[in-house]
Amino acid sequence: MSKSPAPKPGKLTLYSNHLSPNGLKVSIYLEELRAKEPALFESVTLERVDLSTGMHKIKSLKACYQQPSFLKLNPNGRIPILVDHNADDFPVFESAAILLYLEQNYDKKKAFSFDAEKSPKEYSSILQWIFFAHGGLGPMQGQGYREEVKRLYGVLEKGLANRDWLVGPGRGRYTIADMNAFPWVRLHTRAGVEDLGEWPNLKAWLVRISEQPGVKAAIKWVALK
Repeated sequence: MSKSPAPKPGKLTLYSNHLSPNGLKVSIYLEELRAKEPALFESVTLERVDLSTGMHKIKSLKACYQQPSFLKLNPNGRIPILVDHNADDFPVFESAAILLYLEQNYDKKKAFSFDAEKSPKEYSSILQWIFFAHGGLGPMQGQGYREEVKRLYGVLEKGLANRDWLVGPGRGRYTIADMNAFPWVRLHTRAGVEDLGEWPNLKAWLVRISEQPGVKAAIKWVALK
């Protein structure tokens, strides 16, 4: 396996692959931040390393994930991984942890979150929905538990009652809680759920979030449609 080129200082490097819903959620947040904070991203560039392509001549993803250099970034041997070269090449693994790391360090204006001190209830709600998707929706859908996935869609349906977004006052505001759940719900047919008609709030939310600029930009990079 050939070595990846050493990233230059001032970069964020995202290690993922074009099949990963978990990688997509991180890509969405990075695209939204880049559009919202252009001045910040003039000095911070994003490099994506797609481990599933021939870019680095990797013949086996499993073998790649067990390489010592990869395990140094994530002892669990999984993607996605974000490496922050602005913080001494600090690696962050687990997609939810990456979202929260970006929120704390790069979403200074809380454009896609809420300030933990000024809006503690809203911030807690973001964490609740993130952990809900990370611990339930992702694993259940990824393993094909159709009936449990349908139950979890029902939970989202209730959470979106009379709302546009999962978190925030009134109709809510588009946040990382939505970005975190979206990549799994958009692949509902792969979980054996052909139509979302049973969950009208969730179906409308899926259409709504699909129109967000960062979502459109990030989806261009992934293969699963």
